[in-house]
Amino acid sequence: MSTARTASHRLQVATTLYQFIEDKVLPGTGVKSAAFWKGFDKLVADLAPKNIALLAERDRLQSEIDAWHKAHPGPITDMPGYEAFLKKIGYLVEQPAKARITTANVDAELAVQAGPQLVVPVLNARYALNAANARWGSLYDALYGTDVISEDDGCEKGKGYNPRRGAKVIEYARHVLDRTAALRKGSHVDAVGYRIKDGKLAVKLKDGSNTSLADAKQFMGFQGEAKAPSAVLLQHNGLHLDIQINRSTPIGASDPAGVSDLVLEAALSTILDLEDSVAVVDADDKVLAYSNWLGI
Repeated sequence: MSTARTASHRLQVATTLYQFIEDKVLPGTGVKSAAFWKGFDKLVADLAPKNIALLAERDRLQSEIDAWHKAHPGPITDMPGYEAFLKKIGYLVEQPAKARITTANVDAELAVQAGPQLVVPVLNARYALNAANARWGSLYDALYGTDVISEDDGCEKGKGYNPRRGAKVIEYARHVLDRTAALRKGSHVDAVGYRIKDGKLAVKLKDGSNTSLADAKQFMGFQGEAKAPSAVLLQHNGLHLDIQINRSTPIGASDPAGVSDLVLEAALSTILDLEDSVAVVDADDKVLAYSNWLGI
């Protein structure tokens, strides 16, 4: 079945893709339709011949290698000879004597942080949404529902909320804060209040003393009022910890510091992978993939 196409400059664009760009992508971007298609036409005209040449070179190399292996079946016994052949056809090239690569303006997630990433096939919207949502998660929920917290001594999960188990969860989470965002003195376990003073995090302990972070640079920001923040954002090894404070919730009401949850950043980014989605071959597939990518 032939694909309906819409002419734009020198391009013949699949109509479904053309309408997707017109109706879903361009509105709200500030980019006018005429400018987009004119610019895209110019890019295709410039890059298409180069891409064709690269594909032809790939085919040539593959053909040469296939022919060599047909002439030399079985395991390679003469590795130096094989390497010489690959250099002769241009598959291998000599390593430059002096090679230097520099970069600028690269996001920290790529340049300096070896952080976790989630990879999902872009055609599956549910997977993509789940991966994006999984970037942040409640440590309280994770601890309460798993066997990290023992069910001994009346700490069973049960069908409803178990305050004794909840207390164990809170204590465990406080120790996580001690390990990842230690205080100058004392422990988060003994915290009865968090506030912002002079742009820094101040923590009041149950003995009435005040302390602060051992490393003040770990404090990233807050929400709400400085004297009574609703959230405090910390950072450890490039990942964030969000101390949520809400005394109106059942958990926060029973917590001396009003902490209702500790939300952790579990991944740095979500990669929506078109390579895994091998079915992305026609305009309809591409529209679906781009829709999932943009979340529309």
